[in-house]
Amino acid sequence: MTHLQAGLSPETLEKARLELNENPDTLHQDIQEVRDMVITRPDIGFLRTDDAFILRFLRARKFQHFEAFRLLAQYFEYRQQNLDMFKSFKATDPGIKQALKDGFPGGLANLDHYGRKILVLFAANWDQSRYTLVDILRAILLSLEAMIEDPELQVNGFVLIIDWSNFTFKQASKLTPSMLRLAIEGLQDSFPARFGGIHFVNQPWYIHALYTVIRPFLKEKTRKRIFLHGNNLNSLHQLIHPEILPSEFGGMLPPYDMGTWARTLLDHEYDDDSECNADSYNTPAKDIEKDLSPKSMKR
Repeated sequence: MTHLQAGLSPETLEKARLELNENPDTLHQDIQEVRDMVITRPDIGFLRTDDAFILRFLRARKFQHFEAFRLLAQYFEYRQQNLDMFKSFKATDPGIKQALKDGFPGGLANLDHYGRKILVLFAANWDQSRYTLVDILRAILLSLEAMIEDPELQVNGFVLIIDWSNFTFKQASKLTPSMLRLAIEGLQDSFPARFGGIHFVNQPWYIHALYTVIRPFLKEKTRKRIFLHGNNLNSLHQLIHPEILPSEFGGMLPPYDMGTWARTLLDHEYDDDSECNADSYNTPAKDIEKDLSPKSMKR
């Protein structure tokens, strides 16, 4: 085991070897091969190319060098193409902070039986008067940046549960094709996280309709990992054990505290709302949304 594998349990080391083709004897060579490809994309500013950073992209693409480099390039290209999203990319940014405090995203304390982190979103919590969908996406991306520092999660990955209970048709109307494609590009195509499952529960008919819209833009692998449970929580429990789920998902634990993950990121600034005013935005997220158009998105 090299120092780059420090922090991995023996079980996870074996999983990395079997599932991701990770070999401690060739690890530095694998990383260097990806780094050597950087010169082929002079149009992209690669702001980080250190060993630990490149390693997470190799793990996300099962040590296929070219695929790992392509993901690395798309990671920085996405940030270059959406500069306004990342101008004030920190937990204390007003829009991100409010989204985090409403549980966008939430994170369960217990990992699932595969060692994956369970992220939860309660869609109806979105307060359109205080922050936008772009803010929610920024909060999710920021949270993933923090979580992916954990090498165990680089190998084991994540599971996402979205509860659509009480999500109104008016709220759903804000989920435009361009906004959905921005999210898909940011999460599916440009971030080094392994998503083992995306679970929809209590989704109304109009969410089914929206899924039909975005389905063509999803990779086949992603499609196979999306589960539409509706009100059938038993089917959810077959994949994620109820012993680690809060009561909202028919689990055995108390109701989820929406501020759990926000407190982790914000620490003592969780209750400080003095900066949350309209003038504190570098670029209003509502203006970012105005600039989004399908023409600017690539499939």
